[in-house]
Amino acid sequence: MVNKYKVIFQPAGRRGEIEEGKTILEAAQALGVDLEALCGNKKVCGKCKVRIEEGYFEKDNIESGMSHISPPAASEDELKHIKPEDGPGIRLACSSEIHGDLKVFVPERSRAGKQVVRKAAKELSIALDPAVKKYPLTFTRPTLHDMTTGDCERVLKALEEGYGLKGLTFDYQALKALQDALREGEWTATFTVWMDREIIKVEPGHVDVCYGLAVDIGTTTCVGYLCDLSTGKVVNTESMMNPQVPYGEDVMSRITYAMTNPAGLQTMQDAIITGLNEIIEKVVTEIKQDGPHPGYAIDDLTIVFNTAMHHIFLGLNPTYIGRSPFIPATQSSLNIKARDLGLRINPSAYMHVLPIEAGFVGADNVGVLIAQEQYNQDEMVLVIDVGTNGELLLGNRERVCSTSCATGPAFEGAQIKFGMRAAPGAIEKVKIDPETKEPQYKVIGKADWHTHIEGKINAKGICGSGIIDVIAEMFRAGIIDKSGKFVMNLGTNRVRTDVDGRPEYVLAWAEETSINTDITVAQADVRALQLAKGALYTGAKLMMQKMGVKKLDRVELAGAFGSHIDREASLTLGMFPDVPIDSVVVVGNAAGDGARMALLNKDKRREAEERARWVEFVEIATEPAFEKEFMQAMHIPHMKDKFPSVKELFQQSGSKVEIKG
Repeated sequence: MVNKYKVIFQPAGRRGEIEEGKTILEAAQALGVDLEALCGNKKVCGKCKVRIEEGYFEKDNIESGMSHISPPAASEDELKHIKPEDGPGIRLACSSEIHGDLKVFVPERSRAGKQVVRKAAKELSIALDPAVKKYPLTFTRPTLHDMTTGDCERVLKALEEGYGLKGLTFDYQALKALQDALREGEWTATFTVWMDREIIKVEPGHVDVCYGLAVDIGTTTCVGYLCDLSTGKVVNTESMMNPQVPYGEDVMSRITYAMTNPAGLQTMQDAIITGLNEIIEKVVTEIKQDGPHPGYAIDDLTIVFNTAMHHIFLGLNPTYIGRSPFIPATQSSLNIKARDLGLRINPSAYMHVLPIEAGFVGADNVGVLIAQEQYNQDEMVLVIDVGTNGELLLGNRERVCSTSCATGPAFEGAQIKFGMRAAPGAIEKVKIDPETKEPQYKVIGKADWHTHIEGKINAKGICGSGIIDVIAEMFRAGIIDKSGKFVMNLGTNRVRTDVDGRPEYVLAWAEETSINTDITVAQADVRALQLAKGALYTGAKLMMQKMGVKKLDRVELAGAFGSHIDREASLTLGMFPDVPIDSVVVVGNAAGDGARMALLNKDKRREAEERARWVEFVEIATEPAFEKEFMQAMHIPHMKDKFPSVKELFQQSGSKVEIKG
C-alpha cells in the first residue's frame, strides 16, 4: 500500500490526495495548478518557489509543515536559488518530496497562469472634491532682512493669504523636506494639503497632478484603483489574490487561525500589507514618479473590506468579532498615517478606512451602499455583494436593512472537487443538452464553446461561475432533482458513480483536459453550492419578512463574482427571491466604486459615516425562522412559503388518486 497525503494549493484552491514520495511540482501538475517549471525539473531555473505553511489548519483538518517534506538536497542545486528576502518556508517544488499533509502557497511570481481577478473600474459620475489637493506657491527669495521669519512660517502665511487656508499644520516628514524643496525649485514649490488641515508633502516647482489609490480588500481577492484626483479618471488598476488565503478560505477560518496561533494575527497582517505594497508598486508603473520609492507619488488612500479583513489588516484582535455578540473594536471611519502601517506611498499621507455597519457587515458594504444609493431611490431594491462572505442590502429611501451570510468559498471554486479560482484553464460557462445530457463549455483563455467531439481543450477545473452554470444546467436537464440529489439510470455514461459508489457527472473527459483525469461534478459539490445559495436566499427572505416587503422591484448583483454570474442560472438555482429576469442587474464591483467615490469626494466620507449608522442591521442567524427558511432555501430553486400539503404532493407526483376530506 502506498501512503497518500492531502495536499492543498493556495491561492488556486486546488486540493487532492497525492502519493508519498511525489514532488510538490508533480502534485501541482496532477491537480492542475499553474506552477512555473521552465527547466523541466532540473533544479536550475529556480522558478518553482513555493511556501510551506506551518501549523494546524482547523478548517482543512490538516497539520502542515517543513517536516512533512524531504530536506533540501545536500548539493547546492536548490539552496542557491533560495534567498533570505524570500522569507521563511520557501522551497523549490521540484526538489521537495511529500511525506505528510501539506498546505502550499504559490507566490505570484511562481504562477505560470495569472489568475483572473475581475474587478474592472466603471465610469463614475461624481463631483470632484478630493480630500487632498495641491497648492503651488512662488516666494520672493529671502534676504538678511528676513531672518526673523522661518520657511515654515512664510509658507503657512502664504497659503492663508493666497488660498484662504487657515490653521494649517505641517506633518513632520513634510517639514523635513521643506527647506531643500524650496531651494531646489528656486523658491517655487507645490504643497499637498489633506482636508485643508495638514501639509503632507512639499515638492519643488509647480506640480499639477495628484494621485490617490482606492483599495478593495476582499476575502479572496484584492484590487487597487489608481486615480488622478484632478480629473477623477482611473489611471491604472492592479489586482491579486488575497495572500491571506493560505490561512483560511473564509473569514471564520482566519479568525480561528489568529486565535489558535500565537503569531497568527501578525502573520496575516504582514501578508496583506506586503500584498498591498505589491499592488502599489505595480499600479504606479505607468506614471511619472519622483521620490524615494515608486509609490511616493500616491498622496491619499481609501480602503474597504469586511469586518474580519478590517481587523486583521489593522492588527486589531479579531477574536471578539468571532464570538457572540460579534462586537468590533471600532465602527467609525479611521484616518491612519500610511507610515504607521508600513504602506509604501507618501509616508505623510493618510489612509481613510470607511466605517463598519455592524457585526460582519463591514466597510465594503458601506462602499456598496454609497455607490448604489438605495437611500435616494423609490424602488424596493435588493443589492447582493456575492463573495466568500455574502452581504445584502434591502430597501429604498424610507428604510434600508443589511445583513451578512457566510456563503463559504464554493462560489470561488473552493471546497469543490475540481474547483479552482478564475484562471486560464478554468471552465467558466456550461450548457447541457436536456435530451442527450452532453455538455458544452467555455474555458478561460479560449474564445469558443467546446464539445467533446472537438478533442483536447486543456481544461484544468471549474471556477465559481462555472459551478453556478453546471449545477443549474444539471437541474434543467434532469440530472439532479429539486433536492439536489442525482437521478441515476438516465441512459448516459456522463452520470455514474465514483470508486466509492458516490454519484457524479462527467463534465470533461480526461483526454480533453490538461490534468489527464475526468473533470466531474460530485454530489458533495452540489451540496456545497446548495449551502451557499441557501444562505443568500435565506438572508434576503428574512430581511423581506422583517421589513414587510412582499416583492422586489430590482435585484442588483455586485462584486467580482456577482458580475459574472449568469442571471438565468442564478434564478434557476434560487439564489435570491424571484423577480423578472430583466429586473436582475449586474452593477460591477460596487464596493470598489464606493472606495473610489470616497477618494474623489470628501463629502462621500461624511455620507458613509452617516449612512452606516442609519442602516438597520439584521442578525439573521438568531431569527426564530432561520432554520426552517434555510432548509427550504436548500431546495432548487427553493420551496414555497409553506410546505406542500399531502394533496399537493400527490398532484405533483401525477397520481390520479382522489383525496377527500
